[in-house]
Amino acid sequence: MSRTCLAAAIAVTCLLGQAVQAQPPAPIHSPGAPYAASTLADRIVLTPGANPARQMAVAFRTDLAQQTAHLEIGPALSGPTLEARARALTGTTQRLDTDNGAALYHQVRLNDLQPDTAYVYRVKGSAGWSEWLQFRTASEAARPFTFIYLGDTQNDILAIASRTIRQALRAVANPALVVHAGDLVAQRETLSHDDEWGEWNQAGGYAYGGMPQLPAAGNHEYVDDLTPSGEETRRLGPHFPLQFPLPDNGAAGTQSTSYFVDYQGVRFVVLDGTSALDLGTLDSQTAWLERTLAASKARWNVVVMHQPVFTCARPEDTEPLKSAWKPIFERHRVDLVLQGHDHCYSRLTDEAGRDASAKARTAKAPVGPVYMVSVVGSKMYGLNDRAHRQPDRIAEDTQLYQTVAVSADRLEVRAFTASGEPYDAFDVRRDAKGRNHLDQIPGTRLAERFCQGEQGPDGLPCTARDK
Repeated sequence: MSRTCLAAAIAVTCLLGQAVQAQPPAPIHSPGAPYAASTLADRIVLTPGANPARQMAVAFRTDLAQQTAHLEIGPALSGPTLEARARALTGTTQRLDTDNGAALYHQVRLNDLQPDTAYVYRVKGSAGWSEWLQFRTASEAARPFTFIYLGDTQNDILAIASRTIRQALRAVANPALVVHAGDLVAQRETLSHDDEWGEWNQAGGYAYGGMPQLPAAGNHEYVDDLTPSGEETRRLGPHFPLQFPLPDNGAAGTQSTSYFVDYQGVRFVVLDGTSALDLGTLDSQTAWLERTLAASKARWNVVVMHQPVFTCARPEDTEPLKSAWKPIFERHRVDLVLQGHDHCYSRLTDEAGRDASAKARTAKAPVGPVYMVSVVGSKMYGLNDRAHRQPDRIAEDTQLYQTVAVSADRLEVRAFTASGEPYDAFDVRRDAKGRNHLDQIPGTRLAERFCQGEQGPDGLPCTARDK
């Protein structure tokens, strides 16, 4: 069946389902149903504070017997007697009932930390302590570092997406941060919602507790809801704010999902496109974005958001976000805009297209923001009609991860396929006058990957479906 016919069949099926008001299938569980809370703490995730030189936060889950949030933290000694210099901290606790039963989510904020310092911490379950996990605070001064950027995880999280995540973690010797562009889980599809979060945590494992995670909320972090008048709406799913104790410095109405973090010369600004599009917070976030970028003293500004300004799969760009936010990105000279949602790869520097972008590079003209879209998981969308002429580089039916090495005068951005093959390589270079230039890095890289008819780039049937 062709991709077009498949899409039509899906549409007819949906219409028939609406006609008989069929109920969605009951969620299935991951094989072996391993994700109920136990007597040991799990789902341990480290997130950065607004100033990660002095602030971090930890979230973890336990069974109901561990009624309080207990954490011990101390210096990362070179010897084994870590508890000798550790101090006890407590935090907040909230119950969550799911398909896997009742559990308690705990959050402990770590304040008054010393910059550029290695710490260890452990958290308590009802049967005892977790292992010691180690992290290092940021420097208060601008210093080189490398972070990982991941697009949508969403589907087949443990079975397929975990390979991409783990390859990224292996590829970077000491990543300072992991940036997620939203849709960490699928949520409104067949797998139990709590199992999805269990798989997401298992995919990253102990690494998520030792390196700060910087997530954007995608549309699949939201669940369907009804207003008191019976109209369809969305609300943020319960797991996201419990799993990520993020800085409370975002826009009004999106304090759990919009925020900024200053890390060693980079201001990361995280936006919530779903809330802006569907819940009426576009104006609030737009005003906050303007203030946050205007106040930035960072050398580099990186925006993280889910819905892309320029789409590589959908027929139209995300016009409300594009109209409101693109001028602000340009006015305040945002360097990178890291996005997801489209389940394809795109790197775009000129709205006029790749030919115009190439001419600008030849003329050594400065560039504005570089817009990127990427995908980690198994769910793939077909490229739209503009994708072969507008972005500088594209991929279809391809799982990828990205690394960004930050230094004083450049951002070295590299994209790799899940198998570890280099796929895209460019530097955003800052000249002596403060202007950005894009340098494409010569050398071996794969030919552009996209489906040709029914055949995918690996010589197998194309899995990308039309959006």
